[in-house]
Amino acid sequence: MKFITKRIHAFLDYPVAIALIVLPFLLGLGTSNPIAQYLSIATGVAAFVLTLLTDHHLGAFRVIPYKFHLIVDFAVAIVFLVAPFIFAFEGLDAYYYWVLGATVLVVVSLHKPEESLTAA
Repeated sequence: MKFITKRIHAFLDYPVAIALIVLPFLLGLGTSNPIAQYLSIATGVAAFVLTLLTDHHLGAFRVIPYKFHLIVDFAVAIVFLVAPFIFAFEGLDAYYYWVLGATVLVVVSLHKPEESLTAA
């Protein structure tokens, strides 16, 4: 039941990267630890650059393989899930990272593998 294609994923990348940069300000993240704000912003900037460099139809430079992009997304999900424990985030700071980490993990796990163009 994997339905998130490379194309769908590409359309999600830019808005998610921008949200990671903007949401910490809108939500007032960083009350339990300033790292809660900085981690999201830094991840958003990195995600935007990664998307620009990824080899998919919305990538501007297409130098990073899409599979590597998915590995990075998976790693970000894990970091987001454990960050509240490592940095002692509380309240909204913790919930923000747990929800985003779980969401990214679901998106990556629902990725539909590309069909091979070669005949067997």
